[in-house]
Amino acid sequence: MQATSYTYDPETRTGSVLLDDGTPVEFDAAAFDAGGLLLLRPGQRVRIEGEGRGSDLRITLVTLQTF
Repeated sequence: MQATSYTYDPETRTGSVLLDDGTPVEFDAAAFDAGGLLLLRPGQRVRIEGEGRGSDLRITLVTLQTF
């Protein structure tokens, strides 16, 4: 699934993304670390993987979107 980086705190390695429908979803440090990223800037296009759907979606991986 694709999303857009919305917030990111480099100290805690947590943040949030906006899904394509505008829904914000938070991610934890484990999801950030799983993607191997060092930094994330607001507005970057990302690929996410998660468990659950809708309001129960929990992001398990955040990585940069590549084409």
